[in-house]
Amino acid sequence: MDRAQSPPRKYEEHAYVLDFDPRGKSSTVRGRDGIIVTAIGEDRLTLLEILGVPNSTFEVGEKIYIGKEGRTKVLSVLGKMDYDHISSTSHSELENVVETIVTINESRFVDYLNNAQPLTPRIHALELIPGIGKTYMKTMLEEREQKKFESYQDLQDRVGFKDPIKHISERILDEITGQSRMNLFVKR
Repeated sequence: MDRAQSPPRKYEEHAYVLDFDPRGKSSTVRGRDGIIVTAIGEDRLTLLEILGVPNSTFEVGEKIYIGKEGRTKVLSVLGKMDYDHISSTSHSELENVVETIVTINESRFVDYLNNAQPLTPRIHALELIPGIGKTYMKTMLEEREQKKFESYQDLQDRVGFKDPIKHISERILDEITGQSRMNLFVKR
């Protein structure tokens, strides 16, 4: 591929509902109102403002299709949202929804752990995940050399790293809230 060409922009296919206002006003696009949904993209983990199809209903935590073709409940993805501008309901639901995403997309996150590299000579990407210090990191690197991890359970059994879903989710939340300077999972 020619360096000058940037890869086609990857769009989210699915998002999870954090909150919705049946008679809302968009905070990202002036003059747009209707069913305003706050959601988090499954793949890029960015907060999104979505305009729902009139009279459609949404549930908090529901996975909705926001891809290009064949949307049923979504008129448009209005834009990205900043953590500081989402509702208190969205704030309180975020942790559960992120844990759901990390649970459902296990193979994707296990792949990440299997392939994570040093970021600088002193810091390894794995160390940025809460709960993984130098000791766990060293064991994880040694273990994955022998054989890649197959699941969260495999990781727990071989490394003794407890509750990887909780720790990965915590890292994602730090990235969403802007508490981390470097992102491993959330695309800006």
